Amino acid sequence: MNKLNPLLSLVACLLAILSTNVAAQKAPVKVFILAGQSNMEGKAPNALLTHQATAAETKQLFAHLRKDGEWIVRDDAFIKYLGRNGPLTIGYGSRDRTGVELEFGTVMGDHFKEPVLLIKAAWGGHSLFKLFRSPSAGLPSDAKLKVELEKAQEGVKKRNEKNKKNDPLPTMDDIKGGYGSSYRNMMKEVKDTVDAYQTMFPTLKGRKLQMAGFVWFQGWNDQYNDAQKEYASNMAHFIRDVRKDLKAPKLPFVIGLMGQNGSKPAGGAMLEIQQAQLSMENLEGFKGNVKAVRTDVLADKAAEKLYPEWRDRFEEWKLVGGDFPYHYLGSAIWFNRMGRAFGEAMLGLMK
Repeated sequence: MNKLNPLLSLVACLLAILSTNVAAQKAPVKVFILAGQSNMEGKAPNALLTHQATAAETKQLFAHLRKDGEWIVRDDAFIKYLGRNGPLTIGYGSRDRTGVELEFGTVMGDHFKEPVLLIKAAWGGHSLFKLFRSPSAGLPSDAKLKVELEKAQEGVKKRNEKNKKNDPLPTMDDIKGGYGSSYRNMMKEVKDTVDAYQTMFPTLKGRKLQMAGFVWFQGWNDQYNDAQKEYASNMAHFIRDVRKDLKAPKLPFVIGLMGQNGSKPAGGAMLEIQQAQLSMENLEGFKGNVKAVRTDVLADKAAEKLYPEWRDRFEEWKLVGGDFPYHYLGSAIWFNRMGRAFGEAMLGLMK
């Protein structure tokens, strides 16, 4: 019998390995939802990423995202962003641009043995006060709705007069119907992806999905018409409604703070929104499962320094930035830093 022990041990070892592999194949895919407005869309030009990934002074910042002189196309992280889907790589931001999803997905893909799927739902210029307003927040007061209706009707009247048209005036139902439309569209994006993921991503066929986390990156359009004063309330409703609708009562929730102020102190409505976003961490039911991440402290100082002269030094500017301050200067370095910070915060919550 002693002579058979090594053989039996080898067989047992092989069976254990085989069993582990089978279990890994059946492990659920971890799903992360990324939602918000234009900065969640992603505004770093792909051409800028490629330049900085090859420039001597910056290439080390991008080395982990490249192999053999090309951008890595991951086989363990996948993304669905509105009309696009595929393995994670650059280019899943606005047209010819990249956002926080690149580094966030890289952090998740590197950490988990099972595949990860990112579902991104983002539309520029959409506020939490109105378009992303979630069901339990209800509608604004009748007085506010009346003012909004009057402004909308006046706008149509002026356009009709200018263009010699006779378009119908908006009704109160039209005004009310706009509230929550992006929230509903976001949930539809999630449902449609969940329903069709095995067709979109054949590699994931036969695997189950597990809702693993949510990242929110938004705020700019809530700086107007006193919307910032409701931000904390609307954000709390949003988190609770997302968890309820996804049937994930403790879903880890990362909030990317407004940080377009960069190296300068924030003030006014932006500061109010930052404080509202930070306050989510301490609300009842949110402690330990909601994390607000500062983005201003991650500013790309080289882009900040050159921006005031970007028109006069455009050729230099294209090598460090690609957009305006409200889009974090289109800085690839800044967007990547934010994506990585969101990913690390998410892992911290998932522990």
